[in-house]
Amino acid sequence: MEKLCAALNPQFPCREAAITTLGELIGDCNEAYPPAIYLFGHSGTGKTALTKSFLQQCQKQQNVHIAQLNAIECYSTKIMIENVLDALGMQQQTAENMLEFVEQLRSWHERDPRCGFLIAIDNAERLRDMDANVLPVLLRLQQLTSLNLCVLLLSQLPFEKYYNKTGLSEIITLHLGQYNKAETLRILSTDFDQVRQQLLLLQQQQQDAQRLAICEKALTPDFYSNYLNLFLSVFYKACRDVPELRLTARKCFGIYMDPVLDGSVECTDVSRLWRHIAGPLRAALTQIYMRIEKPLGETEIEDQSVRKLAQSLELPYYGKYLLIAAFLASHNSAKQDKRLFVKNHGKQRKRMQTVNARAKNAEKMSTTLGPKSFSIDRLLAIFYAILDEKVGLTCNLLSQISTLVHLKLLGFVSGEQNIMDGSAKLQCTVGLEFVLYIGKVVGFNVRQYLCDFM
Repeated sequence: MEKLCAALNPQFPCREAAITTLGELIGDCNEAYPPAIYLFGHSGTGKTALTKSFLQQCQKQQNVHIAQLNAIECYSTKIMIENVLDALGMQQQTAENMLEFVEQLRSWHERDPRCGFLIAIDNAERLRDMDANVLPVLLRLQQLTSLNLCVLLLSQLPFEKYYNKTGLSEIITLHLGQYNKAETLRILSTDFDQVRQQLLLLQQQQQDAQRLAICEKALTPDFYSNYLNLFLSVFYKACRDVPELRLTARKCFGIYMDPVLDGSVECTDVSRLWRHIAGPLRAALTQIYMRIEKPLGETEIEDQSVRKLAQSLELPYYGKYLLIAAFLASHNSAKQDKRLFVKNHGKQRKRMQTVNARAKNAEKMSTTLGPKSFSIDRLLAIFYAILDEKVGLTCNLLSQISTLVHLKLLGFVSGEQNIMDGSAKLQCTVGLEFVLYIGKVVGFNVRQYLCDFM
């Protein structure tokens, strides 16, 4: 177990506790494995990568056979069984159903009873859509086969969502929570050596000795850490998906370094560097999850890319209005809802405080500061206020909210498991230009309902 933890801890910072727990449970094939382990958490928290590396280390250091599969790819029971048997080294064996699958594994016990088996299934919530006996058999596979076998199920849902009328066996659950800001900074800082090497290689290819000397001198761990602090001050509230943050941070770092390499700004002048990078960071914030490959400084290309993406996004009619309502809820204060969406809201007195508050510059506008969280009730209230026709609150309408979350157009801030009771908090992850094009498609003027433009 100590060797496993020592090999994995450097690869997965801030996951030492989860690695230790897995090591205690399945770190030694000479000890009895638990029947099943359920790992759950948000996307981007390292469930799949951690499990994959852990199983590979177990196979490398111990007498263990492993199988890793994705339930999305295994859309039928037979395909899932064949993938598991192939991964375990039983290519010549076939099985049509779970009974034959259990018999095939049971025959292994007679050949090598001391061998360990680890089977990991990603997106395990898809198992609920398979035959009714698949999930119960997987949870009791160790008991049915008499093997030292453990099934690891990975999902974004809590295990309570799997319960049915017939019931399921008890399972050990392990939650991988989202990284806080300090942990995210620590993880992103591990890319420093690779980023530095790429920048130095780029300067060597350009054959510019002066820029190469400045790059070697200025690019230090403290300099990169200062950049990541500025980067997370813009992105952390809108996105906590570490792979997306890592990709965007690398893309923006070249722009951050340009004035330093040109010699126009000192590497210690943080305020001028912030003024230089603030605009590109906000532009990148509107494109997170979209993977638009273009220079961040070219506004015309940016508009064309966002317009093309918005036009190609085939959302349902009410789904477009829900996305617009989510953007308005994220970028307007809840105190302004009555004035914006109620016809007879009464007169508003103009006081000097109100006038001065509205005299804000572009850096303080809500559309550039980033999205705020909102509740489901407020989202639906704004949706009904901006929709001309009357439509009932049906399951199809509520399911479109889940679709927007699945497409990364909306993101959960808290209460993901409590959508129906109204305690869930969401935020809109798309930018103003994207929503403006969506509004043009349905004939809705988004700017008319934004406080920044009134």
